[in-house]
Amino acid sequence: MLRRTLTALALTLPLSLVAAPVFAQSASDPTMTAPADADDPYLWLEEVEGERAMAWVEEQNARSLGILTGDPRYQGLHDQALALLEARDRIPSPGFRRAGGVEMIDNFWQDADHVRGIWRTTTVDSYATDDPQWETVLDFDALAAAEGANWVYKGAGCLPPDGRLCLVNLSDGGKDAVTVREFDRETGQFIAGGITLPESKGGVSWIDADTLLVSRDFGEGSLTDSGYPRTVRLLTRGQSIEDAPVVFEGRQTDVSVSGFTLRDSDGVVQAVLLNRGINFYESETWLLNADGTTRQLALPLKGGITALVDGQLIVTTDQDWTAPSGQEFRTGDVLAYDLAAWLADPTVEAHLVIRPGPRESIEGITATRNRLVVALFENVRGAVYVYDPSDWSRTRLDLPENVTVGVGSASDMDDRVFVSVAGYLNPQSLWLFDASTGEGEVIKSLPAKFNADGLEVRQFEAVSADGTRIPYFVVGRSDMPMDGSNPTLLYGYGGFQVSMLPGYSATVGKLWLERGGVYVVANTRGGGEFGPTWHQSAQGVNRQRAHEDFQAVALDLIDRGITSQPRLGIMGGSQGGLFMGAMLTQRPDLINAAVIQVPLFDMLRFHKLLAGASWIAEYGNPDIPEEREWIAAYSPYQNLRAGQPYPEVFIHTSTKDDRVHPGHARKAAARMEELGYDVLFYENTDGGHAAGANLRETARRLALEYTYLTRRLMD
Repeated sequence: MLRRTLTALALTLPLSLVAAPVFAQSASDPTMTAPADADDPYLWLEEVEGERAMAWVEEQNARSLGILTGDPRYQGLHDQALALLEARDRIPSPGFRRAGGVEMIDNFWQDADHVRGIWRTTTVDSYATDDPQWETVLDFDALAAAEGANWVYKGAGCLPPDGRLCLVNLSDGGKDAVTVREFDRETGQFIAGGITLPESKGGVSWIDADTLLVSRDFGEGSLTDSGYPRTVRLLTRGQSIEDAPVVFEGRQTDVSVSGFTLRDSDGVVQAVLLNRGINFYESETWLLNADGTTRQLALPLKGGITALVDGQLIVTTDQDWTAPSGQEFRTGDVLAYDLAAWLADPTVEAHLVIRPGPRESIEGITATRNRLVVALFENVRGAVYVYDPSDWSRTRLDLPENVTVGVGSASDMDDRVFVSVAGYLNPQSLWLFDASTGEGEVIKSLPAKFNADGLEVRQFEAVSADGTRIPYFVVGRSDMPMDGSNPTLLYGYGGFQVSMLPGYSATVGKLWLERGGVYVVANTRGGGEFGPTWHQSAQGVNRQRAHEDFQAVALDLIDRGITSQPRLGIMGGSQGGLFMGAMLTQRPDLINAAVIQVPLFDMLRFHKLLAGASWIAEYGNPDIPEEREWIAAYSPYQNLRAGQPYPEVFIHTSTKDDRVHPGHARKAAARMEELGYDVLFYENTDGGHAAGANLRETARRLALEYTYLTRRLMD
């Protein structure tokens, strides 16, 4: 919650996880590539809702839907997907909240009767039962119907400690940009004349009931090149947004600025902080003093504040860093400062809490009232440790091994914390621990959603082009023939320090594994599986390493006889869509299918489209000749060529995606068709970057994907 990162602005997590949870080559001749920038014949497809562009989309949708929904297997896959998505025996994700000195549990829930979802609440004791008694806080289906609006819920921020006043984020069709409206939980109504902020990207944070930090689109000149807020204003209740004074201002070239409060476990503000996102990974944190002045705090540019527990400020560093005290810290370290002493004197020494090993990564940090709780993974297998701030001793929670663990909501009234446990073949279970004693129990567990009899999970390693060993998981039948005959879906993401951890996906299991498919997840560089260094080794000029890692996994699958080119398909979304495009243009001879979801594709223009400029720190800047050269070498759009063994691909996007521009996907399909290739293209007119504004749209997308994969890999 407090970490100084730009995660909220990142490319989406993999769509296969949202629904649940590339080979030795040389760059193609630039003279044979598609034109870029002003010479691009498909620039008109970047006009998101342009008449000509939407006519093209309508034509493509009609053709692709005709083919895929006309397949006799489509309807069965759709019905199975919808049943899984709308099932009521899912674990309701719990969030602790305090109400009148009593702890409660909040949850956002979607099912067949609540397609857009409901925000609801219950007691902790009731939540732990098999049949919790929920009270609806806000029904978004009813709200959308009453207002004739296409509202999609994007979260709410409630004022600590009692959480009565809340700022609700409502998105039109799933866009990142939201309208903010003040809601009174006690009355169950939006407050007439309360705080209302018009549609914009950005954020808003409570200081007290009458004072807020607001970072929004304030008109001309108020946004960065990335399309995010450049200023933070201090808004007083009853004041017009135009009259609110600017308390912090970033630069035009920054990604964004924002404000937040650092609160203790009783909700008391300990510091009002301002964040300047210089680029996607480097940020400055500034202190807003009571007199309106500011001063920069001594923190690493990469990393930042993660938690506050028992007066100790928890800081992570994603770079080697020398603190003002002279102490030297390494990339991935977790350290603690006495907050009061540090604010008074930044040269005080920090305590080193954690230094991960070379095959370890920290995948989650949270704080209860008196303890720090950390999910620490070794070789992509998870454990949870509890740290006592009084002496920083640690204990390991008693949890199953060889699974993925996730630290969830933590209490600020005591030391209870939710921990989730899951694996590829292990349905999710939810534990409730007392972090101070280590005692815990399973309070909810899911039944199996697909038949896993005879299935097993194996972990292998492939050797990438530079000799680096790349782990990957294979989920399939224990007795699968090793003759290359198995239909295999290889998933990858490979960017933004996002780790691909084992997780239970009912839809992957039911729609693919149960039908004889093999599912593979690659843990390539660019991800965070082994900490920040694993990610940074594939940034910028080294981006091709991640593509080579993915290619190495595909080659290893073929060499082991798990699959072969006619049976190998790939899937990835967003940054993962770029991954798929690189595989397609570099080693099409290894694959027979590619599902390319809401992708980046034209990497010479990514920084000019929507939020693209915010990702320059990940990829480089195409406006700098040296960097443009290395980006052009792998940019899929520019490297599409005639006469290649490209399989028929399935590309999909959303008109409402205001993060990754739908023009990437559109232009990819148009260019491939121009070159004479078969392409299936589908654009959902709603859904945003996660490609599903409601469960029915998600079910359609899944059915389209697995119908396509069945046709390509199983027939």
